[in-house]
Amino acid sequence: MAFHSAPFLFFFLPAAWLLSLAASGRGRKYVLIAVSLTFYACGQWQGLPCLLLSAAVSCAAGFFMPRVQAKQALLAGTLVFHLLLLGAFKYLDFFTGSLNQFLGTAIPAAGLLAPLGVSFFTFKSMSYAVDVYRDETAGARRFSDVLLYISFFPQVTSGPISRFGQFAKGLDCPRVGAEQTARGLRRFIAGFAKKALISEMAATVVNTAFSLGEGLDVRMAWLGAIAYTLQIYFDFSGYSDMAIGLGTLLGFETPENFDYPYISASITEFWRRWHLSLSHWFRDYLYFPLGGGRRGTARKCLNKAIVFLLCGLWHGASWTFVLWGAWHGLLSAVESALPMERLQEKPLGRCLGHVYTLLAVCAGFVVFRAASVGEAAVVLRAMFTGFALSPASTLALERISPAVWCALGAGVVLSLPVGPWLKKRLDGPWLELSSYAGAAALFVLCLLVAAGSSFQPFIYAQF
Repeated sequence: MAFHSAPFLFFFLPAAWLLSLAASGRGRKYVLIAVSLTFYACGQWQGLPCLLLSAAVSCAAGFFMPRVQAKQALLAGTLVFHLLLLGAFKYLDFFTGSLNQFLGTAIPAAGLLAPLGVSFFTFKSMSYAVDVYRDETAGARRFSDVLLYISFFPQVTSGPISRFGQFAKGLDCPRVGAEQTARGLRRFIAGFAKKALISEMAATVVNTAFSLGEGLDVRMAWLGAIAYTLQIYFDFSGYSDMAIGLGTLLGFETPENFDYPYISASITEFWRRWHLSLSHWFRDYLYFPLGGGRRGTARKCLNKAIVFLLCGLWHGASWTFVLWGAWHGLLSAVESALPMERLQEKPLGRCLGHVYTLLAVCAGFVVFRAASVGEAAVVLRAMFTGFALSPASTLALERISPAVWCALGAGVVLSLPVGPWLKKRLDGPWLELSSYAGAAALFVLCLLVAAGSSFQPFIYAQF
């Protein structure tokens, strides 16, 4: 049940909100648990046992951590359990298939159905165990607290990956007031508009470009690559805005996930602005434990390469994701070996950094989007060598509607920090009021668009 679907917007969300308002004290928490488990079951009821088991194991680890001597062994066992859970459901068939391909074996595929959001709820469970290991006072008082943290419906399928310490502030939150409710709804609608009015429009161009095959020329290849760069940003940042808005509506603080990543002047800076909750997870629970940058430049480059390779694999059991992670790891490692900050001190260096980063990110997203390494090669080859104009690409360009061109143009503008710039210069009571009026108009427009088309699922729902 996607956030932008009619059943969620008109039935589930109003019911969940009203039930949370009607409940008080500890009852509110149990209402939210019931609502969250119902939401998850509507998406994939078969994954519920794994979700509950993950929460139970992490809660048990947090409970016994201050009470046993072998804390490291307990933590290691908890992490191994969750990695095996993630690996068995998400990567077992990928690895056996790769072995069959390279070694000529015939190992049968297990065919296990991956639980919905398994990449997200296992990472939350692992972070909880590590946080309690590092600070014994960080644990939950009750299993219900951990269960709500792991299953909280705005975050369970696609993040953001919150930390328990931040989430726990909302467990004892008093009833949400009118101002907080309005802010939550406004943020939710902003994310809905990103999905409906920009991402979905860009998707039509992307799907056409990646389906042209050998009929793809340089024009449609670059347009498709740029359109996907916009689609994935507005799709995932739109989802994150909706999740943050829902959290606010229910009295919980949700971490920000994006900070205008396309204004970055290096890959390193890009990952300080893109999918922040995942970047911070890998930084705090993998990069720093590996030694970070404390053991010299060579070790720092190796640590970054390892982190990004695993980050790519986290996104999916496919060689395209592995290559995408390796590409970002290579560029990040090279940047660590070069004096990037010194090179960007001058305006020209900063400008060249922007161009390099956008090209690198765009090329990487082609690999990320492609269904196979072969398809990625076809698109990349067309981007850089497809100068012979193709009739298929010409026809595809002619069929792009004015509305789609407008959506792509709006995406380019809104991927820049235009909003903060305007707010800084036009801040006042009237701006706040007009933002709510604009949100109401946007919501009506999104509903009209949704009524005339069928939305694609959120891109990160597959992870």
